[in-house]
Amino acid sequence: MLLRLTDVDRRALRDGYRLYAPSLMAMLSWGLVTGIAMSKSVLTVPQALVMSLLVYAGSSQLAVLPLLAAKLPLWTVLLTAAMVNTRFLIFSAGLTPHFAYHPLWRRMLIGFFNGDIVYLLFMRQGFKPGFEPGKEAFFWGMATTSWLSWQASSIVGILLASLFPDNWGLELAGTLALIPIMVSALAGRSAVVAALVASVVAVAGYSLPYQLGLPLAVIAALAGGLGMDSLVEWADLRKIRARAIGGKSGGAAAEHGVPSPLASDAAPRASADIESGGRA
Repeated sequence: MLLRLTDVDRRALRDGYRLYAPSLMAMLSWGLVTGIAMSKSVLTVPQALVMSLLVYAGSSQLAVLPLLAAKLPLWTVLLTAAMVNTRFLIFSAGLTPHFAYHPLWRRMLIGFFNGDIVYLLFMRQGFKPGFEPGKEAFFWGMATTSWLSWQASSIVGILLASLFPDNWGLELAGTLALIPIMVSALAGRSAVVAALVASVVAVAGYSLPYQLGLPLAVIAALAGGLGMDSLVEWADLRKIRARAIGGKSGGAAAEHGVPSPLASDAAPRASADIESGGRA
């Protein structure tokens, strides 16, 4: 595939690398934490390595580890992982206008390598829907950087977990590294409202079984964002209608010989100008 890249694609690929570079610390922290957690759980080293390579979703990986340790039924493990990863449905819906022209296997590949930071940075570029030269290469520049950094740090965590004390607080470091990225993505009132609603619901639903607080937070964020968009559109529509009604009433008054307020205000000013001109 790389051999068929055009000059535009190669430049876009490098742009993707450079744009993602500041996020590497956050990804490396999360990958390391996840690798250590998997290694110190009931998983064997080969099982942890396979999980890291095939699942590639740190939040769901961390969420299912206690369930595996408790030897709960497989369906509860799969349900929990699915609930935690519901946000990827939103990511897929956001990418659909950009890559819908690809065959199914290629869209599934894009979906697998997509991630939270990759999606946020990609959507902030303001690409137009449909094919655009360099757009997919730009996505893959970020996606491959993300995947390689995640796997490298996760595998290091799995293999060298015994060297990292539990009280180092690496998970908190990963969270703190992600906060600036998320805050920078809050562009507009709808995004801010969605983030606030999701935060409240996620905290309120923290103790729910199967990590149900996370999908509920996603749904609440969608409802909050859409509600804010609808409110803004309704306010704009009211302003447009008010201007239209004002324009029609002014036109109707002029047809019937009724001076409009603007005309009545302008008449004294015109008369005063004439008088002053005459005196001059």
